[in-house]
Amino acid sequence: MMEKSTQKTLGIYIHIPFCVRKCLYCDFLSAPADLEEMERYVAALIREIRGESSNYAGDIVKSVFLGGGTPSLLPAESIEEILDTVYDCFDVDEACEISMEVNPGTVTLEKLSSWKKSGVNRLSIGLQSADDSELKVLGRIHTSKDFFDTYALAIKTGFNNINIDLMSAIPGQTLESYTDTLRVVTNLQPMPVHISSYSLMIEEGTPFYEDTPVLPDEDCEREMYKITGDFLTNLGYRQYEISNYAFPGYECVHNRRYWERGNYVGFGIGAASMIDNERFQNTNNITRYCNYYLQEKESVQKKEEALTKDERIKEARQTLSRQEQMEEFMFLGLRMIKGISYSEFFHTFGATIDHVYPGIVEDFCQKGLLERRREPETGDIRIALTRRGIDVSNVVMAQFLIS
Repeated sequence: MMEKSTQKTLGIYIHIPFCVRKCLYCDFLSAPADLEEMERYVAALIREIRGESSNYAGDIVKSVFLGGGTPSLLPAESIEEILDTVYDCFDVDEACEISMEVNPGTVTLEKLSSWKKSGVNRLSIGLQSADDSELKVLGRIHTSKDFFDTYALAIKTGFNNINIDLMSAIPGQTLESYTDTLRVVTNLQPMPVHISSYSLMIEEGTPFYEDTPVLPDEDCEREMYKITGDFLTNLGYRQYEISNYAFPGYECVHNRRYWERGNYVGFGIGAASMIDNERFQNTNNITRYCNYYLQEKESVQKKEEALTKDERIKEARQTLSRQEQMEEFMFLGLRMIKGISYSEFFHTFGATIDHVYPGIVEDFCQKGLLERRREPETGDIRIALTRRGIDVSNVVMAQFLIS
């Protein structure tokens, strides 16, 4: 097992791999399941959390994120039991952000009340589109009315930190229909404090990959992105990451930990972790995972190193080299609208950005894809993507991968 972390703060991700039905674009680790399978998985998940928590003794948990799949599909008692275990096993900060992904059509007032009592204080509702024809094309299980009902219930229950997930470049979507979705969402009362808007990506292994529908062209996709920024900025949202917008003070604490390379540990199948520049991931095999954690105590305590490749629960262990750490610092940091600090890079790696990446920043600045900014309070210099640079962000970020 890995050595105890000396990091002072920690994020926790908990994967719930169940859904009512796979969407046509979805490549996440999720599948339908009956109640018995869900209960067995939750029992194994709780065993994992308890068994691994001693590795993080002394760390203060700043964020917990229940993702999936569809966490809201679980019985309310299961969410309560999972979070009770986290509170019992970890030092959870009083102001800890506890987020939960929610799909319309899987929510009741009773569930919402139970989640709130269990400590959930942030919801991320997967709308994707307010157009029912677009939802049908995506294979979503809900209608726009289901979303409105879910949002109203969440507000009634007292949730005031709510993110809405939207999707652009959907088959058949137009600039007008996408703008209508933005308008519908921001006309909600009260307005959601956070909006995430991602372009549809066609991923291998999905029905859309096997039979790709006609999508809006690249120019239309770029215009949708521009509309998003202009529309939401005019309403007081602040873009803080390529695809994320929030009112001041409501940026997602957990996701910022990913982009800023903070320590986080993942529980559940497929869950990834990064602790002190070591990355590892749990097995994707739910049967293996459940069998392992639900064995007798003596068997569970077997050293991972003694197991065969097909028995291991922690897979893909990798200690990042200095070069890999620098690469991650650059391409994750450039996702943030505030960009990357020259002084932080030097403090972390003992070298300047321009020494490690000679000529690259200057070249992209001259092309109008990057810009340098001086912080008025500190005098620190930061580099960040321009609006044009965001349009070709993958091209820009690829230049900071050292071959």
